[in-house]
Amino acid sequence: MATVAESKALRRLFSPRHIAVFGGASAHEVVRQCKALGFDGQIWPVHPTRTEMDGLPCFASVDALPEAPDASFVAVPRQATVDIVRQLAARGGGGAICYASGFAEVGGDGVALQAELVQAAGSMALIGPNCYGMLNYLDGVALWPDQHGGQRQSQGVALITQSGNIGLNLTMQTRGLPLAYLITVGNKAGNSMESLVESLLSDPRVSVIGMHIEGLDDVAAFSRVALKALRQGVPLVALKAGSSTLGAQTAMSHTSSLAGPDALYDALFARCGIARVRDPAGLIETCKFLHVHGTLAGKRIISASCSGGEASLVADLAQPRGLDMPTIPPVADARLRAVLGDKVNVANPLDYHTYIWGDLAAQTACFSGLMDCGFDATLLVLDYPRLDRCRADSWGTTVEAFAAAARYGGHGATVVASLPEDLPEEYAKALMAQGIAPMHGIPDCLDAIAHAARIGEARTRLAHLQPLADVMPLAPAPGALHVSPRRLAAGEEANWTALPGAAPSHNLDEAAGKQALAAFGLPVPRGRVVSAAEAADFADSLGYPVVVKAVSAQLAHKTEAGGVQLNVPNAQGVRAAVAQMAALSDRFLVEQMAGQVVAEIIVGVQRDAQFGLSLTVGAGGILVELLQDAQTLLFPTARDEVLQALQSLKSWPLLAGFRGKAAGDVDALVDAVLAIAAYAQAHAHTLLELDVNPVLVLPAGQGVLAVDALIRLSGEAHG
Repeated sequence: MATVAESKALRRLFSPRHIAVFGGASAHEVVRQCKALGFDGQIWPVHPTRTEMDGLPCFASVDALPEAPDASFVAVPRQATVDIVRQLAARGGGGAICYASGFAEVGGDGVALQAELVQAAGSMALIGPNCYGMLNYLDGVALWPDQHGGQRQSQGVALITQSGNIGLNLTMQTRGLPLAYLITVGNKAGNSMESLVESLLSDPRVSVIGMHIEGLDDVAAFSRVALKALRQGVPLVALKAGSSTLGAQTAMSHTSSLAGPDALYDALFARCGIARVRDPAGLIETCKFLHVHGTLAGKRIISASCSGGEASLVADLAQPRGLDMPTIPPVADARLRAVLGDKVNVANPLDYHTYIWGDLAAQTACFSGLMDCGFDATLLVLDYPRLDRCRADSWGTTVEAFAAAARYGGHGATVVASLPEDLPEEYAKALMAQGIAPMHGIPDCLDAIAHAARIGEARTRLAHLQPLADVMPLAPAPGALHVSPRRLAAGEEANWTALPGAAPSHNLDEAAGKQALAAFGLPVPRGRVVSAAEAADFADSLGYPVVVKAVSAQLAHKTEAGGVQLNVPNAQGVRAAVAQMAALSDRFLVEQMAGQVVAEIIVGVQRDAQFGLSLTVGAGGILVELLQDAQTLLFPTARDEVLQALQSLKSWPLLAGFRGKAAGDVDALVDAVLAIAAYAQAHAHTLLELDVNPVLVLPAGQGVLAVDALIRLSGEAHG
């Protein structure tokens, strides 16, 4: 969390009493924009040779200013930017926005210059460099060197973006979204995304915070602030760039941010109750719905339109988004039938036809019937005619009736146009003033409702939500203990040996990996590492059928290399198998073959520079890459999170008992996943990656078996 000094500095920057501007044309534009937006504080242009700027007297230097400015906009070349920021910090300035580019985003000497800029800023708030600026529409502050599309507001949505042009575009929206703040952060050299969010949370006029994110520097710190926002009831909405390979490369070159793996960001947002959207339109619409209605208690919706085509469209689009359209309750059903008559089929979604079009009393009664359902959101699909060619009088009657019904009951009153351009801004603002969400486009509207329900559900779990663990640095400590593959000779028990300091990475062979995981409670098959000569005798004592595998730390993919034989039925088959694998290894793992298997699951742990270790569960076996059915969890994780991840898999029906088949032992599977997680956390300073594939899920009450394991650790193997 931000310190008191950091919070105070950001508040001075965001809501200043006085503003200093440095530079020529860009600085002049900041002065004009502040005046146009109605800033009522003092503006101090600073220029070494000019005497005035837009009618205001210029000061020659930082030292010549009347006092330390709360906020400064610095639009001078990059080296001069560093010098001015240093002078402002020495004078006690509140914060600075650095417009210049040529810092870390270009690499080379720009990286060192950006570090110098951060050092020069000291305890001042710092936004940028390589950023467009900040707009505070609540207080009339325009630290912004260009025109923009916003206007003064008494409350609204705050948007933070790493792209100046995306920020500018968002101000130009005509969808009725009231903007409270627009902050562009560029290279994020100074204040982090989480510090900006935390500062905005202190302003009660901010209803929602939307973010365009190219990368986060400290995901654990961000998670702590995100959970603070969830507790405070201020929804967060994220548009994450870099979800594609090309997008991630562009993000890195654009502001030198490292775009983390997309699945990890999905896991972060899901854990913290953050709505993830996929494009700017989704960002606007989701923020707008949340601004009007906040989060929702559930995902039940009802829709009304005077067209069967629109009704079926809503139904088709709602289902894949996980929204429910329940049957209309009896009381509401009777009320609707009374007003609509026998010619209208009362159902959800409702096509109320045009029999009552233009009849204020009848439409009010109809829409009141919708509100009687008590669902989480009530939608009216309504596209306005073109105002340059048509009249919209009777559309006004429909909206008046819907607003009247909404005033006396119901939840989540929403008017949505099927085409975004069919809801003009003036009507959108009028709807919002009446507490109705004006939504542009049915898909984005339904997405927003789904997001509001998911955030609402996350709020119910607040007591159990934990922030992410801080990333454990990868630095093997002297004395760290690991299984030594060389000591797992035929028939030997696992021996543990000390691993000295940092060294290259190494793999544990399958037997060593299973031994290590079994020590943390992971069930593995009965078996032993044996020589070729011992294999058949041991298989006889174990009982058939058996599995025979070549054992080597260099065999990461044994099946492809011919290092696995399944369902070996007798001693002759065992001798043939080890002979066939002799070129791969002189050590063999002979294990009992599992019986009835309900499903195959993969459990993996991977390391990321930003997120540290994370846990993935999914459909396993040889089709992992083909099926792509997986969910990722971040550490620390809990039992209910693991179960929820399993239930969200497309292959969950197999575990639950598909079409009369036996259900899997889900409790044992969750235990197994948590055992793997416990191993990972205990070895967080050395673990690079881990795959247990597959974990065989047996019928309920019979447990699970981890039949293969790959563990890669930092350091050299010893023993």
